[in-house]
Amino acid sequence: MKSTGIVRNLDNLGRITLPIELRRTLGVGDRDPLEIFVEEDRIILTKYEPVDIFTGDKDDLIDFHDKKVSKKSIEAMAKLAGLID
Repeated sequence: MKSTGIVRNLDNLGRITLPIELRRTLGVGDRDPLEIFVEEDRIILTKYEPVDIFTGDKDDLIDFHDKKVSKKSIEAMAKLAGLID
């Protein structure tokens, strides 16, 4: 992990502000969703990218009941169900 030398305090609601230079470098825009991970004693923020709930693929995603599913997974399920060859 690389240190940026940037230190920020939490406000009274537990929020921090990410410096504009850091957001520009990482391609994070205003209102972009961030995903939060915890690893031991670390909090890790990553730019959220939706993925297929079954395979983790990022290509050809379709919304189904508020979940992301790839066309590839849909085809595989249709084959399992005997709907297509």
